[in-house]
Parts: sequence; C-alpha cells; structure tokens
Amino acid sequence: MSTHELEKKELEDNFEKLRLSLQDQVDTLTFQSQSLRDRARRFEEALRKNTEEQLEVALAPYQHLEEDMKSLKQVLEMKNQQIHQQEKKIIELEKLAEKNILLEEKIQVLQQQNEDLKARIDQNTVVTRQLSEENANLQEYVEKETQEKKRLSRTNEELLWKLQTGDPTSPVKLSPTSPIYRSSSSGPSSPARVSTTPR
Repeated sequence: MSTHELEKKELEDNFEKLRLSLQDQVDTLTFQSQSLRDRARRFEEALRKNTEEQLEVALAPYQHLEEDMKSLKQVLEMKNQQIHQQEKKIIELEKLAEKNILLEEKIQVLQQQNEDLKARIDQNTVVTRQLSEENANLQEYVEKETQEKKRLSRTNEELLWKLQTGDPTSPVKLSPTSPIYRSSSSGPSSPARVSTTPR
C-alpha cells in the first residue's frame, strides 16, 4: 500500500471516529432535549398548580440552559469545520492519487521506449562490429594483393632486364609476344570478391 493510500486510510478512519463522536453528541443532545421537554412539562404542571416552591424547583435546572446551549453550539461548529477539512484533504488525496496513476503510466511508456532504444543500440553495435571485422579482412586482403603485385612487378623487371641484356644465366630469351611476358606485364589476376554478408 502506497503512502498516499495510507494517508487516505488514516483520514477516513479519523473521519469515521469524528462522525461517531458527533453521533454520540447528537444522541446526548436528543436525550437532553427529551429531558428538557420533561422539565417543561413539570414546569407547566407547576404553573397550573401556581405554587412558588414548585416554580423554584422547576426553574432551577433552566438557570444555565442558555449557556449550555451556546457551548454545545460552539462544539458542533468546531466539529463541522473539522469534518469539512477532512473532506477537503480526502478530495486532494484522491486527485493526487489520480496524478500518480498517470505518472506511473508515463513512466512505463518511457521505460518501454528506453528498452526499445537499447535493443536498437545493441543491434547497431553488432552490425558495426561485423562491418569492422569485414573491413579489417578486406584491408588485409588488399595488403596481401599489394605485396603480391610488388613481387610480380620485381620479377617482371628482372625478366625484362635479363631479356634486354642477354644475361647468359637466362635459359630462354622471351619475346614481348610471349604468353609468359604478357602474363607478367598484365599483373596478377583480379582478386576474389570478398563477402560482405553480415555474420
């Protein structure tokens, strides 16, 4: 149970206690009212009998009646104010609870969006890693091809030099129209195509 719900429950409990207290006071006032009616009836009887002693006895309980009524009225007004304040607090807590529900829904949406974004980032990271590996492989292949071309170029230059100088160490003098000569001049064959399919 959340803090707002606990506070709301506490306010509702206080409100119920206050209502019961007011109900007790109402019952007390009802009883006092009935007692006053009885006293009034006795007062009327005393008037009918026109006896001073009975009048004094009948009027004695009413000497502080007005003060008692004023005091009870003040108490009731205070209790009514407390009830009104409790009701306002309950309404405010209900509104706050509604706002919290909306905020929780927004948080859930943002969390889902964050998870989706994280998944996309992870996927992009995998793709980037694959591309980096393929790029490294391609660079390695290009480097090897470059070295091979340099080696073939040096070999070709040596053969040309031997052909032009008539080097006796050369067993065969190759003409420019020789297939070997043309093959050496044209350089290495085209490199195999490197697969760029993501692994």
